[in-house]
Amino acid sequence: MNYLSLQTLLLMTPILFIALPVHELAHGWVAYKLGDPTARNAGRLTLNPFKHLDFIGVLMMYAVGFGWAKPVPVNFSNLKNRRMGTVLVAMAGPLSNILLGFISIFIGGILAKLIDTGTIVIDTEKALKMFVYVALFFYILVSVNINLAIFNMIPVPPLDGSRLISGFISEEAFIKFSRFEPFIGLAFFALVVLDPNDYLSAFIRAVANPVFRSMAITTEYILGINPNNVFWGIMQGTI
Repeated sequence: MNYLSLQTLLLMTPILFIALPVHELAHGWVAYKLGDPTARNAGRLTLNPFKHLDFIGVLMMYAVGFGWAKPVPVNFSNLKNRRMGTVLVAMAGPLSNILLGFISIFIGGILAKLIDTGTIVIDTEKALKMFVYVALFFYILVSVNINLAIFNMIPVPPLDGSRLISGFISEEAFIKFSRFEPFIGLAFFALVVLDPNDYLSAFIRAVANPVFRSMAITTEYILGINPNNVFWGIMQGTI
């Protein structure tokens, strides 16, 4: 997918206003439920996108389809069970995007089913163009959420995956690891920006495609969608 095409840029804007706030709100909400009010006190338990958007992270989303938001502040020492709580808070963001991706593809699947049954009739050129854009919107919405989840699960600071490490190593080892987080993060960012072979994008696509396909197959089976439905094909990126 060309994320820098004008059509995709126009569709990406409302998608970023959905996917990124949901991701960060999930982190803050889980932290709050586990005993840390830091995100709530900072006014970050909100879906207001302007509270969460990070300029560089948003540019990455537009450029390659994955990126990051402004991290929700969390004081992990406030968590009832610091070790397990850290893992749960870290997982909350990516899992929220996977859930949002499935909800999105299911809603798109309902539209495809309504077209199948003739409840929605596409009988004019204007209606056809509108439904092509709607199908593309859902395709990008699902793709971005899956990409965002996978990217943030990479165990490199400041991504969520680096916090998962705390659940598998000793407290002392994690403290030592934390000292190098800024340097690892800078090196990773430089790799993402300067990598001429785009290995990271290839890796994310290799993981994201099966996840997308499994969501589509599940939705198709539950709703009984005709696999030859053009709207459904556009939604899956196969047309």
